[in-house]
Amino acid sequence: MSASWSPCKQRGTPATVVKFAASECGLYPVRAQCTIAQRGGRQLSLHPRLLAEALQQGRDQQESRDWQKDYALRAGVEGTMAQAVAVTDMHHARYRGLAKTHLEHVYSATALNLLRLNAWWNGHALDRTRTTHISRLELALAA
Repeated sequence: MSASWSPCKQRGTPATVVKFAASECGLYPVRAQCTIAQRGGRQLSLHPRLLAEALQQGRDQQESRDWQKDYALRAGVEGTMAQAVAVTDMHHARYRGLAKTHLEHVYSATALNLLRLNAWWNGHALDRTRTTHISRLELALAA
């Protein structure tokens, strides 16, 4: 049972903090899975109802095929931008003046296109695939 409900602002957003009594949390057999607090009870921060409903609606929309299709396009664009920054350091112009900066961008785009063509022709993946910790553990156990 909660001990108190307190309205507050967190990072400029209204919220409600729900606190539970330390005496109740101490009796809880799996406390370590519920909170990392060494003393005191569990504390929850809740969004206002309208904000919580809007967040849930957004999460529900993410399950639709249309949203996933649009996001796949965005992910591709973001991957291209990340590659441009990683390979050519596009955040920083090395030269002053519009003409030299434009020429630098043209050379950078050409270099990226050549890298992509090389990867396409040789069947190499462009992205550095990430393996989650659990997947690595499963692979290690399978070996």
